[in-house]
Amino acid sequence: MRDHLVAVDVGTTSARAGIFDRQGQLLGKARHPIRMRRGADQHAEHSSEDIWRATCLSVREALHQSGLQADRIAAIGFDATCSLVVRDTAGKPLSVSVEDEGSDADGWDTIVWLDHRAIPQADRLNAGGHPVLASSGGSLSPEMQIPKIMWLKENLPQRWAKTGFLFDLADFLTWRASGSPSRSRCTLTAKWTYSARTEEGWNHDFLATAGLDDALERGSLPTSTLAVGSSVGALSPEAAAELGLDTGCVVAAGLIDAYAGALGVLGASAGSPELERNLALIGGTSSCVVAFTRRALPGHSLWGPYYEAVFGDHFLVEGSQSATGALLDHMVRMHAAGGEPDTELHRRIVSRIAELREREGVRLGEGLHILPDFHGNRSPLADPRATGVISGLTLDTSFDGLCRLYWRTCVSLVLGVRHILETMETYGYRIETLHLAGGHVHNPLLVELCADVTGRVVRVPDAGDAVLLGTAMAAAVAGGLHADLDAAGNAMDRGGSLHRPRPDLRDAYDRDYRRFLAMHRHRAELEAMD
Repeated sequence: MRDHLVAVDVGTTSARAGIFDRQGQLLGKARHPIRMRRGADQHAEHSSEDIWRATCLSVREALHQSGLQADRIAAIGFDATCSLVVRDTAGKPLSVSVEDEGSDADGWDTIVWLDHRAIPQADRLNAGGHPVLASSGGSLSPEMQIPKIMWLKENLPQRWAKTGFLFDLADFLTWRASGSPSRSRCTLTAKWTYSARTEEGWNHDFLATAGLDDALERGSLPTSTLAVGSSVGALSPEAAAELGLDTGCVVAAGLIDAYAGALGVLGASAGSPELERNLALIGGTSSCVVAFTRRALPGHSLWGPYYEAVFGDHFLVEGSQSATGALLDHMVRMHAAGGEPDTELHRRIVSRIAELREREGVRLGEGLHILPDFHGNRSPLADPRATGVISGLTLDTSFDGLCRLYWRTCVSLVLGVRHILETMETYGYRIETLHLAGGHVHNPLLVELCADVTGRVVRVPDAGDAVLLGTAMAAAVAGGLHADLDAAGNAMDRGGSLHRPRPDLRDAYDRDYRRFLAMHRHRAELEAMD
């Protein structure tokens, strides 16, 4: 009896797989690293074959942990970062690198989501003010696919001439698993300027403005998309053998990783008016806040509103930060008392911060103020060129000095979340509860700050991995274990614990927030000087 599911999440540094039953219980989980090459000019590249290898290893290991046989798996689902995979007309990897590494050059065929090489292309598109931009907060980020494809065509014309497929990473994974070139509504709507509200989907005038009249044909891009919870088809014999599964397993349409996390924590509210009063905060290398509404509520710097990017007849909107977990890692690496930011070092820092707070209370790190825009500001400024600021540094190179800097970085990140939420409220959103998913749930500092700094109730899910759970929910619908996303969300939600803001800390964080906004103004003043 096929009554279990495989969910795969491909992040920035690893591929993870989980095995779930139809009630959302996680029975096995595995993770394998993926390679990333960083180059000059903010270039970052993956190898899609390396990603597939890590995916297969993770699925096999997770299945082994679960003790299940392949014939118990009804469906497999994939979520991934919004990286761009480029393949040639034969479906083989095609290099996106300006560097030539000989015979292995075509292995680096994926522009990583965080790659900012396409800033000039995004600038040109945004200056044109095309109506399509209204569904992306008024501007396109260089992290989206159309600017990246423009860069590819303009800078690597010989490789563009060989291009046969352009994939969002989640769609590449479903193609690699099934052989079907079908694309997810989730990915094309959110990252490719596709509109599920129009018959054609694509705005050809906008593509012509971008110089991409040939992109649909060159990239084998369809005019129709599959809703989240749809089936792409069955596993191909080759993919089934590589994954350790069988061809009776259905492949679900893919999701963007953050949106899988939103489904995982908000699925139980699907179909209820409560959905619009809840927001998902998905933390990891970057962070995203995701909300759903029945009517479109556009706003500057908010990605969306995207129609049916996850739930049917709902708009999704996203506000986000480009570097959160990555920023904490960066602070650890650059401090004299830091080092390689592995799990154990983060744990030591968080533990020491708890001791220092017992002694110093709200005065811990007093005088340190940070703008966390070290990789640009997605929301609410929509400025990929924004840079970070630290005010109040001393000559302290001790471990406690690192802990103070780490603590104030955590505070600044959540002040940034508050900035996004308050901006969303000006556009009509009303958020009462934040539902956490991703890496933030493992950092007790960020959990309590999300409540205390924003003044909202925070719910931490009991599910071991809400991002994988959301992908499993979509797979459960594709595999016929649940009728729709509403049913899957209600059946598979594992509950959660609530964290309420502490009134006695409100004044201190309000003061921090005023200083945070002042630093934004001061940075702008400095940048405006001749």
